[in-house]
Amino acid sequence: MVESCAYSSLSPQAKVLIDLMQLHWRNDEPVAYGVREAQEKIPCGRKKAMMAFDELQSNGFIVMIDESLFNSRTCSKARTWQLTWLPYKGKPPTNDWETDLVQINATGLLSAPVIKRQVSKVTPLNRY
Repeated sequence: MVESCAYSSLSPQAKVLIDLMQLHWRNDEPVAYGVREAQEKIPCGRKKAMMAFDELQSNGFIVMIDESLFNSRTCSKARTWQLTWLPYKGKPPTNDWETDLVQINATGLLSAPVIKRQVSKVTPLNRY
């Protein structure tokens, strides 16, 4: 997995997040891991941590099993995730990162996935 185009195209924060989530992996239950814990352990800001989760999810490395819940009177819980490169509940890994991300470019060669990033508006230079 770490030698794949899909993995090498990830941001450094997403690569660290993969390792952190794998530390919590168990075959019989999803991984509970939230943004706050990620930003403390990576370390990074909230926005970078959220982007790392989005990146792993959109590239097929993780699948959300259950949404987070915040309730000040009872207890809160983090989102839970399935790590697609590892078995889950006795089933083999789905390896979504292999099938969803490999793209063939115009030359017929395999290329890394295109990660959509927000591009800022560029103001044209004034002519002299």
